[in-house]
Amino acid sequence: MNRNSIAGFVLIGIILIAFSWYNAKIGREQERLQFQRDSLAAAESVNKAAEIATFQIQNQDSTLPTAQVSDAVPSKEISSIYKDSLLNIASRVEEQKTVLENKEIKIEFTNIGAQPSQVLLKDYLTYDSLPLMMTKERGSRLSLRLFTNQDLYTSNFAFDLASQTDTTVIYRLYLDSLSFIEYTYTLPENGFMLDLNVRLSGMNRHIPRNTTNLDLEWTLDMPRQEKGYGNEKNYSTVVYKFPNSQSVEDLGLRKDDATEEIRTKVNWFAFQQQFFSAILVAKDNFNGGNLSYNVFPEADPDRNLMRCTAKMQLSYTDAPEVNIPLELYYGPNHFKTLKSYDMGFEKIVPLGGWLIGWINRYIIILMFDLLGSFIGNYGLIILILTILIKLVISPLTIKSYMSSAKMKVLKPEIDKINAKYPKTEDAMKKQQETMALYSKTGVSMFGGCLPMLLQFPILFAMFRFFPSSFELRQESFLWAEDLSAFDSILDLPFTIPLYGDHVSLFALLMAVSMYFYSRMNIDQMSAGPQMAGMKYMSLYFMPLFLMVLGNNFSSGLSYYYLLSNLITMGQTWIIRKYFVDEKKIYAKLQERAATPKKKSKFQERLDSAYKAQQQQLKNKK
Repeated sequence: MNRNSIAGFVLIGIILIAFSWYNAKIGREQERLQFQRDSLAAAESVNKAAEIATFQIQNQDSTLPTAQVSDAVPSKEISSIYKDSLLNIASRVEEQKTVLENKEIKIEFTNIGAQPSQVLLKDYLTYDSLPLMMTKERGSRLSLRLFTNQDLYTSNFAFDLASQTDTTVIYRLYLDSLSFIEYTYTLPENGFMLDLNVRLSGMNRHIPRNTTNLDLEWTLDMPRQEKGYGNEKNYSTVVYKFPNSQSVEDLGLRKDDATEEIRTKVNWFAFQQQFFSAILVAKDNFNGGNLSYNVFPEADPDRNLMRCTAKMQLSYTDAPEVNIPLELYYGPNHFKTLKSYDMGFEKIVPLGGWLIGWINRYIIILMFDLLGSFIGNYGLIILILTILIKLVISPLTIKSYMSSAKMKVLKPEIDKINAKYPKTEDAMKKQQETMALYSKTGVSMFGGCLPMLLQFPILFAMFRFFPSSFELRQESFLWAEDLSAFDSILDLPFTIPLYGDHVSLFALLMAVSMYFYSRMNIDQMSAGPQMAGMKYMSLYFMPLFLMVLGNNFSSGLSYYYLLSNLITMGQTWIIRKYFVDEKKIYAKLQERAATPKKKSKFQERLDSAYKAQQQQLKNKK
């Protein structure tokens, strides 16, 4: 590098340093002038607020919100908690209530935070026959968090009631005469959905230009509504849905607390109880956030079930006018009602995974609704539904029983093979001859299992359907007061672990019916030391286990299993009497065995494995 190049670089460096120093000096001067202007503007704002308040008192005018320039106007008497004088005034105004209602819902708003304070569902009661409140007084806090020249939560300030009609309420919070936050709530004549539009007017004067997100925080204490604390708790959680997704995500069931951070866009989230939910929808989507819930203990004096918390981000642009459209749903987890909003709300009803959920949505619910359209007693509906299900799967039941009957008549032949090869080293040969016998007679070892396995999805679907079926809520049948909760014929003065503090008669009858059903089929099981344990499990353990487990089930579910066992016992008796003749079955098997039949590939593999085993033993000897 020559001398001229070095001189050029040095000169450029000197120019850059001088330019930076000059810019810093100009910047400090501008900050000083801006501070002076802000101080003068703040002083003028206080004076203007006082003048307007005096003018309003004298003339009863409403140029600016009276709630924010009321009796607290004399600025010398206010300790400046907030840097904006109007916010200081708004933080000390007394609470005022406003009401919107339609045929289904009544919402009471508070000017503190411009938010719903109490939400009443008109057509529903709690288990204790009290008005059903989705939110109670002081049980909800909905707030927009803003970073201006300080950290602000809108729930800390009294908004002014700018306008009210039969269907709309408009609140405003002024930061100065040109900047305000506006909440517009609109409740239609029907339905459970409340529209909320958040409007930020002139707030770009206070919010930094590099801000791209605003924080929305919602904390809701959800009261207990149902009979059984455990059942209601087990079916309550927080659910959320991604945009363009066909499914929903949740924070998990049967937990005391859960939290999840979401880093992608979310369309809506729901604070879900067993039969009621509060859902917040962002029409332009949330940009992620954090969702959590904590379950209150059963002895909570305020009878709250759980505290749900959402801290979500909303998109913000640096503009004079910004609108954020939101929607709030307070209502029942009724499948058809949720589905009518066409937002995927119905997915919060826990009907199971893809197969179980499909059976529930497109078979069980349709049949249930069809029967419910002309039958008012849900106990009878469950009985008819059970009979229909049993009739539909009866071919599988018959096939399963016929396969078991074939295995039974072949039992003497199997015993002969077992006696022929008593040694352990002959296990391969024993299996080979057993499979050869099954192959010759055309009997499948899994013939009785596969039809039963095909019935399991229906059993699991019913297990999911009954506890989450809103139709069964507070519907009585026989001694059960509520088919969606456990039935109790005796309240115990103590609590038995796993069992509970009561005796459910439907669960007890279900266990008894299972015992007799197992005894009816005990002769179908093979003999031997291994099968003795299976017989004990089937005859004693399973009925006792289900009695303990089912004691806290919804009585509708226990009633369904009881009916299913009784009908199955009847089917078994009919099949044995009219469809099964063991002598004829044995004769057909012998006839088939006498017919030459090509070995199956599985039998050929067994033969090859046996030959290889024998060759290895011969080589060792």
